[in-house]
Amino acid sequence: MRVVLGEDLFLLREGMEHLLTAHGCTVVASVGSAPELLRALLDERPDVAIVDVRLPPSFSDEGIQVALEARRRVPGLPVLVLSQYVEQLYARELLADGAGSVGYLLKDRVLDTRQFIEAVRRVAGGGTAMDPKVVERLLHHGARREPLDRLTPRELEVLGLMAEGRSNAAVAASLFVTGKAVDKHINNILSKLQLLPSKDDNRRVQAVLAYLTYVHNDPARAGVSDAAAQR
Repeated sequence: MRVVLGEDLFLLREGMEHLLTAHGCTVVASVGSAPELLRALLDERPDVAIVDVRLPPSFSDEGIQVALEARRRVPGLPVLVLSQYVEQLYARELLADGAGSVGYLLKDRVLDTRQFIEAVRRVAGGGTAMDPKVVERLLHHGARREPLDRLTPRELEVLGLMAEGRSNAAVAASLFVTGKAVDKHINNILSKLQLLPSKDDNRRVQAVLAYLTYVHNDPARAGVSDAAAQR
């Protein structure tokens, strides 16, 4: 797996390089500023980019803007964003194109080697990896929830796990149900949200976006269990 790493803190960047290399990845570029990162992403076309939200020169949102620009120029370029804090706007921007292959983790997740490497591989493989704290914050600030009213509590649980980037197998294991049951729930979710098959759009990502956007910050009213709301 070829990785481009954009992180301004030298020690953290070095640590991630060693960690990635130890797990079979090849870091083809490791940079500390936004201009360097954009050049590396366009030149290397990596299997996945790991990007800090805030990069020099202004330490505002250069990292996320570079990631978005790179995905505009290279559609579907896998990007895993790291942030010190939950930045709702950035998470929404990253998910907005509905193309998948995105992730958003808090930096302290890097200390959990298994979770971090799993997120890197999931994003590189075309999936979505969202930090549970990011999902929770987005849920608590949703403004509308009407489309989710059509879903059963179990379907909302399934969709909540999908929002964390879980595979069908992982959802089945978490809920102690069969893979066929999960497939049925997902088909029901897509149908109830009126997400029709399309060559251009990823219905699974669109369903997750609907969940993050519309679920109200009162889990009980939305029909979500306490356990699901905490994911």
